[in-house]
Amino acid sequence: MNASTNATTNPAPSRLWIKDPLAVFTANGLDAGGGLVVADGRIAELVPAGGSPAQPCQEAFDAGRHVLLPGLVNTHHHFYQTLTRAWGPVADAPLFPWLKNLYPVWARLTPEDLELAVEVALAELLLSGCTTAADHHYLFPAGLQEAVDVEVAVVRRMGMRATLTRGSMSLGEDDGGLPPRSTVQRADAILADSERVIRAYHEPGDGALVQIALAPCSPFSVTTEIMAESAALAERHDVRLHTHLAETLDEEEFCRQRFGLRTVDYLESVGWLGNRTWLGHGIHFDDAEIARLGAAGTAVAHCPTSNMRLASGTARVLELEDAGVPVGLGVDGSASNDASNMILEARQALYLQRLRYGAQVPVERALGWATRGSAAALGRSDLGQLAPGLQADLALFTLDELRFSGSHDPLAALLLCGADRADRVMVGGRWRVVDGAIPGLDVPALAARHSAAARRLVAGA
Repeated sequence: MNASTNATTNPAPSRLWIKDPLAVFTANGLDAGGGLVVADGRIAELVPAGGSPAQPCQEAFDAGRHVLLPGLVNTHHHFYQTLTRAWGPVADAPLFPWLKNLYPVWARLTPEDLELAVEVALAELLLSGCTTAADHHYLFPAGLQEAVDVEVAVVRRMGMRATLTRGSMSLGEDDGGLPPRSTVQRADAILADSERVIRAYHEPGDGALVQIALAPCSPFSVTTEIMAESAALAERHDVRLHTHLAETLDEEEFCRQRFGLRTVDYLESVGWLGNRTWLGHGIHFDDAEIARLGAAGTAVAHCPTSNMRLASGTARVLELEDAGVPVGLGVDGSASNDASNMILEARQALYLQRLRYGAQVPVERALGWATRGSAAALGRSDLGQLAPGLQADLALFTLDELRFSGSHDPLAALLLCGADRADRVMVGGRWRVVDGAIPGLDVPALAARHSAAARRLVAGA
């Protein structure tokens, strides 16, 4: 019988067989054609095609209508930006003018605004099959000094996993940077709060729900002091490092003029070129820089929709991977993507990389970026694949809508026919999406509150 929707907030039964999916992508080549068994929040067993579980299961979920994937992992986002989606004054702007126009709006963020923005972003991600999300929050204007605390509370309430990065901006426009003075902080305040949130919230090891990373925003918004001190602090506490790098040619020129270095040289000069680091965008690298990133194990979060929206360029993903760079996907801020949908991001990545390298880029490779590659970028070996012992984070999609009619390969249909919503999502053995909805979440009411906050924020009311 099917698992009851009444148990959506309770622990999964001791052994649950997700049985005989229509198709399955394990992200590692293992056979799970007969589904998998979930026990105590982990994947206990993969069932081969035509097989049955090796031990009895108390319950079963008939997945015969579902394509089964590892939960999708989002490696780069700015949750707060859901409040400034599709804003007319920046609808047609490249990155630097886009930022200059939005910084004063974002400087008005309140804790209540942020809470709504995070809840909307996480709900949208969850409904798209995403179970783990990394957020890059670097705005701490007056009154929003505890932004990370707000985010942690919402993540826990939504029952997802997150890598929340304590971002920072310390180089204001009056000192040659891009952001206005109202959005930057002193170095001592940044470092003290970075250490505080690590101690308060970071969960090391397998199964972590909340992890903290340190994320000075970008070369054009932080000082070299903050970059170097953040690297030292991250090493001391064994947390990861994140920043925007090589997103635009404007950024490359800024690094040349201010530091006398290209972006990867700058990264190395501040102690960031290593396997603790993952980079947002990573578009404008030359061959030698790609080789250096691969040798260091530095990861890249590919953000295809944002890169197209802002006309920033196209990351050399296949060459990065072939050099040894872990590559994941990110939806980026919902003001440069204007959506927070991970399965659509995988589709966009597939098409953008085919445009660069040719039609032979396989669907499975794009799904791998959204799962195993993204997990590796976040340093999570317990996520992103279907294998015994890993976390039971799962996304199940149906192919019942008109857009899939006439499709033949269920796995290819997810991306080629444009799946945009999961039917079921499990995080740590617990159903978080059931029949395409988040149990207990009043989405229309949330959207109404969020939209009202967005209008107030833009109006300055």
